[in-house]
Amino acid sequence: MSNTTSKKTLIIMVAVFVLPVVLAKLALENDWFNKASTNKGALLEPTINLTTLLEGSSPTWRLLYVMPAQCDSRCENALFSINQVWLALGKESDRAQALVLATPTSDANALASLVDYPNVATLPVDDTAPLASQSVYVVDTLNNAMLFYQISDDKEEAVMESRNMLADIKKLLKLSRIG
Repeated sequence: MSNTTSKKTLIIMVAVFVLPVVLAKLALENDWFNKASTNKGALLEPTINLTTLLEGSSPTWRLLYVMPAQCDSRCENALFSINQVWLALGKESDRAQALVLATPTSDANALASLVDYPNVATLPVDDTAPLASQSVYVVDTLNNAMLFYQISDDKEEAVMESRNMLADIKKLLKLSRIG
């Protein structure tokens, strides 16, 4: 009787520990569940390497915006958004930077108005070829643009997109030990 009991116990123990692993492997291989992403911004695949533009800068997370030739309401919303997101980071703000790339064709009046945003840094560059001027990018500590957000002309929609930026950058800062 003890022999059959020990066999049953062994079978139950194997089933309890092995069966979930086998079921999980089958679920992954056969796509039995919806794979969800938790990021709010659009993922860039492949990432855009910005090492040549950001050469010599310290490893930090960045909210990056390219100043267009004519700063319209979308541009103003983007500048407001990156400043507000940086402020909303609170004690984590020293690990991130709000940065505007200024090209020779960038709107000089808008660059001058950045005085109203003392937390937004400006970096003069010659060319920003891989980056669109109507988006805000999240750049990691290795200078790779990995997420982007389309900023709207409408102030309320831009504020909602700022909330998405804040959620993503907070999550990245929480998971990262660098920057």
